[in-house]
Amino acid sequence: MKNLFIGILLLCQVIFAQEKKVFDTYNYGQDGIEYIVKTKKSTVIVSTFNAKLDIRQEIAQKIYLLYAENKLESDKVYTIIGDEANVTGNCIIKKKDTLTSIEFFYEKVDWKSGLTELYRNPNNPIISTAIADSD
Repeated sequence: MKNLFIGILLLCQVIFAQEKKVFDTYNYGQDGIEYIVKTKKSTVIVSTFNAKLDIRQEIAQKIYLLYAENKLESDKVYTIIGDEANVTGNCIIKKKDTLTSIEFFYEKVDWKSGLTELYRNPNNPIISTAIADSD
């Protein structure tokens, strides 16, 4: 009976240990132009801010694809589904003549491993509101 109790207790600990979500903050994101698309009629530049180095190219390409499908609007928060992580952030679209600039500001990165990273500006101690929708 004692061995059965210990076995069940150990099994419960293993099951619940894998369901934990780990939250962390970062303030060292990468900023820059990640993706440029030039056609005969226009040029589109995708820039990311507070980006994670490993996924910034993939996320920038997916942002452009959403823009090309007319699924992006300026000043809205979007979640971009990536292979390694899902990224939530604010998108700002600026147009001038034939030039379009898409600026995407990372707020939250949900890694497939279970780690969730929230961007925290080192000059502003307030954590983004992106944490409110993390179940």
